[in-house]
Amino acid sequence: MGWVYQRSTQSPFIIFSGQKEHEDLPIKKAQEYIEKNIDSRVTVDGLASMLALSRRNLERRFKKATGNTVMEYVQRVKMEAVKKSLESSRLGVNEAMDKVGYSDPKAFRMIFKKVTGLSPVQYRNRYNREYV
Repeated sequence: MGWVYQRSTQSPFIIFSGQKEHEDLPIKKAQEYIEKNIDSRVTVDGLASMLALSRRNLERRFKKATGNTVMEYVQRVKMEAVKKSLESSRLGVNEAMDKVGYSDPKAFRMIFKKVTGLSPVQYRNRYNREYV
């Protein structure tokens, strides 16, 4: 699933706007934890333990509530944060990547391109007003 944006700016976390319209409070807590700990390594086991759920139950409920697996959601939140950094700051790609806890530039660039349809540099050049 790739999202290609043609607008001149992006709202932070725009693709998540509908993913909290559910009544599963532990899953909302998991989503909030993921979003607040964007620079940390979040694991399914860690979230399950924090919420007193089994890993399997957490995965099942998370997918049902959000339409994504836990790790898909983590990845998407991180990519949205990087996109926001590239749009609104002078941070370089590597600094934006480091800010959300990615350490492998090749893997990061591959995921970013899959999500946005653009390389991180192309994205910054297109959407960051200071670079236009």
